[in-house]
Amino acid sequence: MSGMDTTRNRGQFRYVTPVPPDAATGRVADVYRQLAEDFGMARMAVFQTLSPAPEVLAATWALLRETLLTGDVSRTGKEVVALGVSLANRCPFCVAAHTTLLHATGDHRLAETVAAGGVPDDPGHARLLAWAKERGPAPFPAEHAPEYVGTALTFHFVNRVASALLTENLLPGNLQRSRLVRSAGGRVMARTVRRRLPSGAGLPLIAGLGGRPAPGWAGRTPAGVAYAALCTVADDGGDLLSAAARAAVAGAVAVWDGEHPPMSGARLDGPLAGLPPAERPAARLALLTALAPYRVTDADVAAWRGTATDTAGASGGGDAALVRIIAYGAMLATARAEALITAGLPLTGYAEGGRRSERGQTYSRSSGSSSPNFGR
Repeated sequence: MSGMDTTRNRGQFRYVTPVPPDAATGRVADVYRQLAEDFGMARMAVFQTLSPAPEVLAATWALLRETLLTGDVSRTGKEVVALGVSLANRCPFCVAAHTTLLHATGDHRLAETVAAGGVPDDPGHARLLAWAKERGPAPFPAEHAPEYVGTALTFHFVNRVASALLTENLLPGNLQRSRLVRSAGGRVMARTVRRRLPSGAGLPLIAGLGGRPAPGWAGRTPAGVAYAALCTVADDGGDLLSAAARAAVAGAVAVWDGEHPPMSGARLDGPLAGLPPAERPAARLALLTALAPYRVTDADVAAWRGTATDTAGASGGGDAALVRIIAYGAMLATARAEALITAGLPLTGYAEGGRRSERGQTYSRSSGSSSPNFGR
């Protein structure tokens, strides 16, 4: 997630032309307005890239707001969880953002320790980080689940959106690689991060988007309402796949244990082999987003746009449809992670030493490093 006003760097957006704040209307304008009020900025890349699909944008923002930004649990602890999930999911954009936000909480040593793959000095933070990266039994009481579980699931979703639709550059020129820049960015955001926000203010933005009950881990909290809304609107993106393609993708994700797919394509291509060629590009996009979003390529998106246009006319391969397919795949994986988290089961592929991505690196599309490509 971007915690800084970064979207004047147009190179961040891989495939989507976002709605600019000064041209936004309706639900998009309402979300941007609340972003500006609660985060101190309306231009945040991970939300702008969702703006062609207003319902997805609103539900994503509402979930993040009602888990990470509000409540009684320590913001520092929740940032540790967000950063741990982002490290596990190999999302350098979100790793940089949440390193900066940890700096904003005032714990500069903690921010750099976690980002570098180290173990926090504080035992409580160390337990939260291990849980966020590897899962297993929750290191917190049940009454904290709406915030900690909610934050973890928020970033299982957001990481996938960011990896699929954004570049790795949180800041122009990869300035986020500088420790001094990360620390300075945190100081700029410190007042915003440390203030308390009222719970529930994000819910009017998702009025009418529900349709399913809130999950048990959330109790009767705004986080549960927001999560249910995001599940509903993201699932609607599956309507852009054929019934057979949707079943193939959902079936593959249903047996996923969190492991990053190997460099060979068998894990991703096998479930789709029985589909007609015209149905595979949409299914591949959804499945890649679920299991390995950092492996979505220009060719994957171009193949989908071509088949979508052929079958649905000129608008079939547009930005709104792309966002909806990405959201569908991201939520399939998030729901699977939810099932494993609430059962206390480890996501086996998220332990340290997991396989590298097809592009030859764990966190960076451009380098061979197996750790975040941060400088000093």
